[in-house]
Amino acid sequence: MQPSPSPSPGEDSGEASDDSSSSFGAPINNLPPDALHNILLRLPLRDAVSCRAVSRPLRDSLNSPSFLSLLPTLRLLLLRHPRPTPNASSPPSLHAFDPSTRRWLLLPLQFLPSQVTSFSPVSSSPSLLYLWLDPNPPSTKSLAVCNPLSHSYRLLPPLGSAWSRHGTVLAGPRGTLLVISELAVMCFSPLQNESQWMKHALSLPTKPRSPVLIKETLFTLCDVGSAWRSQWKLFSCPLAGLGLGFGPRQGGWAPVERHMWGDVFEILKRPRLLPGSGGRRLLMIGGLRSSFAMDAPCSTVLILRLDLERMDWDEAGRMPPEMYRCFTGIGEVRDPLAGPGTVTVGNNKVKVFGGEGRVWFSGKRVRGKIAMWEESEDGGTGGEWSWVEGVPGYNEGVYRGIVFDAGFTAMP
Repeated sequence: MQPSPSPSPGEDSGEASDDSSSSFGAPINNLPPDALHNILLRLPLRDAVSCRAVSRPLRDSLNSPSFLSLLPTLRLLLLRHPRPTPNASSPPSLHAFDPSTRRWLLLPLQFLPSQVTSFSPVSSSPSLLYLWLDPNPPSTKSLAVCNPLSHSYRLLPPLGSAWSRHGTVLAGPRGTLLVISELAVMCFSPLQNESQWMKHALSLPTKPRSPVLIKETLFTLCDVGSAWRSQWKLFSCPLAGLGLGFGPRQGGWAPVERHMWGDVFEILKRPRLLPGSGGRRLLMIGGLRSSFAMDAPCSTVLILRLDLERMDWDEAGRMPPEMYRCFTGIGEVRDPLAGPGTVTVGNNKVKVFGGEGRVWFSGKRVRGKIAMWEESEDGGTGGEWSWVEGVPGYNEGVYRGIVFDAGFTAMP
């Protein structure tokens, strides 16, 4: 993991300068191991691992798996290429954004099997990244779990090609992995069987949209309306309801609704769910309708937040108009049939990804940058909106991405 270019936390940039008398005789190298570890544990992951190249004592201390597992993870945004293609001129890698420093990094993946022609990150759990791999010669894609910092990976049992094309992959606790399609969910759990997937019917009224996993509960949206007008409903299901070894099997998919919510699902166009911060909130993001008319244009992007303890919604953020205009295009057309001052625009589709306190937005009209929303520390309304410039490696297409907590806390 490196800015372009710089040392990677998962890979030393060169030989440690322990042959230098000034480095080897530095006072820090005379500290007892316990004192040295205490100092290193106070550093961010990136700074601590960069110390590997300073001296032999530091390198030896930072090569201990038991010590590395104590370092806090580094939260990153990993970009997904719109159309992954092999690139023989450069080693396999992923572009990542570090929000804490607002810098772009490169996450090397050269440890993957040599016959892999392309890959796409689809889900993550702390320290572990899940990828769809395209083999050479072409055949069915396979799922792999890896730790990019420790350069280790493991292939999961094979799935049919339809799952790789249409399934949503969600990583759960204790190594559980879910692949959700329109009619069923495939479950892999090391607690039950490490050699096969288990299939469960979804029992939802329609195709699930943007399913998310918060702690041990699945949430998804379903369109229960007609062919002429969408009507969205929120559904949930505990993992125990799928029979995955999370306690006695109980519950199943059920609508999540309250009379006091009113028309909260009617004001957004094509809403999408993302996990909120701290495992206590659910975000719903979509275009804010300018009216309740069926073909009403959107005026901006709205972020609604559901507190899962109090079960009430509030407005978490609203994209500034000048930022939203970058996604919709400058050419605005006034509709003579609309009310005074009403502005309609053309294609304003915005891709949404992220979660855990930060949400990113991309669109075809916005090249080389993405918009970012950060939830306020006190959980208030508004948050902070900004542009992330200099998106590397992508000249066309719409960006997508996933949140990844890089670290050494887990191994495949």
